[in-house]
Amino acid sequence: MVSGLVVAVVGPTATGKSDLGIALALALRGEVVNTDAMQLYRGLDIGTAKVPPDERRGVPHHLLDVLDPRQGATVADYQAWGREALADLQARGRTPVAVGGSGLYVRALLDHLEFPGTDPALRAALEARADAEGPRALHAELAAADPDAATRIGPHNARRLVRALEVIAITGETYSSFLPEHVYAVPAVQIGIDCDRAVLDARVAARVERMWAAGLVGEVEGLVAAGGLGRTAARAVGYAQVLALLAGQVGEEQAYDETVAATRRLARRQMGWFGRDPRVHWLDAQDPDLVAHALELVERARAGDLPDAGTEPTARRLGS
Repeated sequence: MVSGLVVAVVGPTATGKSDLGIALALALRGEVVNTDAMQLYRGLDIGTAKVPPDERRGVPHHLLDVLDPRQGATVADYQAWGREALADLQARGRTPVAVGGSGLYVRALLDHLEFPGTDPALRAALEARADAEGPRALHAELAAADPDAATRIGPHNARRLVRALEVIAITGETYSSFLPEHVYAVPAVQIGIDCDRAVLDARVAARVERMWAAGLVGEVEGLVAAGGLGRTAARAVGYAQVLALLAGQVGEEQAYDETVAATRRLARRQMGWFGRDPRVHWLDAQDPDLVAHALELVERARAGDLPDAGTEPTARRLGS
């Protein structure tokens, strides 16, 4: 049972969520719980901007490096792991600080959701179609069956498109009927950080430059040599582009440019996702007093001064 307040730091990539999360954990006697889907994977370090252990300022991090790169995981799996981590932290009197930009994982951690089942054969067939026909074909099919879900899921997001069509086939209901309302299952406050689009684009470009300089290509070469990446990890931004480079499908300059472009698209998708959640309290990533203003929000939430900080455990359903 999770009873104390969970502090979640959300928003688009390259805005400084990890640094803010560590600062809040230090100030709140907290520990970080990862809500980035790709940081679950061991070895996916440079391309996911995973904070190295020696830069975590002594703050324990949970749900990092828990999966082999060849493994898959559902959002339902993550929810179980995440809720267990929250309960453990609060039993020890620590404040959970959830940090990451995977919107579905944040919702799974904070909201009360039930998950439709899966059909491995059906999922495999849909994944094969996504590979053979391209995700846009699946997006067109989803748009015909469930226009609302199609507006929420981008035409390049093969994993979510497969899941949406799987849920529709299994349940006979629209996927959008399983999407949750904005109601917390655990007491929480979400702190979003964002910045001007031009500034964010520049941050993304600088991040990719740092990743390339830090050896992203070599990291992927090592992962391939060690056994390769599974379907999910191989689609991670940066890793997909370097895999294409290693396969001789593109040159290094093109792989680099496509990584920048894909990261910018990711940032906009994340902003769209979190921007639709009215419970997120937004702060400017460039604010020199960012940590202080974030702590003010936490204290207001603890005092009951923020209307969305509480919880009413109303069941909600969502596909994994």
